[in-house]
Amino acid sequence: MEIRNKDFDNGKAFDFGKTSADYAKYRDIYPQAFYDKLVELKLGVAGQKVLDLGTGTGVLPRNMYRYGAQWTGTDIAENQIQFARELSEQAGMQIAYRVSASEALDFPAASFDVVTACQCFMYFDKAVILPKIHRWLKDGGHFAVLFMAWLPGESEIAAESEKLVLKYNPDWTGRGWQRTPVTMPDWAEPYFTLEDAVSFDIPVTFTRESWNGRIKACRGIGASDLSPEAIAAWEQEHRAYLAGVPESFDILHYVTVLNLRRK
Repeated sequence: MEIRNKDFDNGKAFDFGKTSADYAKYRDIYPQAFYDKLVELKLGVAGQKVLDLGTGTGVLPRNMYRYGAQWTGTDIAENQIQFARELSEQAGMQIAYRVSASEALDFPAASFDVVTACQCFMYFDKAVILPKIHRWLKDGGHFAVLFMAWLPGESEIAAESEKLVLKYNPDWTGRGWQRTPVTMPDWAEPYFTLEDAVSFDIPVTFTRESWNGRIKACRGIGASDLSPEAIAAWEQEHRAYLAGVPESFDILHYVTVLNLRRK
């Protein structure tokens, strides 16, 4: 399903459902230390019911499944949920999935111990979704906003890949990420108190193939409104650039975890 938001890509449409096959193959990239931190913060562990908003191909529920929580994943894109279901079933995981915009969801009050939003909360209408999350959470429940971005200022490969994305899609605004402090946001104060604000650097290992796939599955290329011909031309040029870098390399990423407790 296409999304348009004036705050992203100068209002151009994007749809991660169009790139679900690449998303499923190449965007399951969070290192173990990322999941270890969630377990340390007691998010998504045994005895909890967890709702993952914007679940995509179910990356978070599938990787956290072994820690014993009962997961529900939702996403606006039907193709994303199709892949999430297939990958979960292949792994023998019992995870409930639902196709829906987060703002259109409805669950009974106090349905969940934890609600997560990984790599997606910036797309939501906060005025609509925040009171819903507050109602869905049990007393003392947690809302966790998770994010991980590469740092182009510290990786020549990431910086060059961004330049090529911008060559084909100059409206793409998902570039140039830098470390920013994690603090209690104003939008959270009516509904939550701050439990944890965590940030850390983490290297992520890629091959030429997996990095090409990771970039292709981003909002600026595969999920964008670029034509198939433009995407193919970008990929040809990107692969030509990657032919000159080592077969395997690390890209430094910056992780943030905002762990909020329900008032």
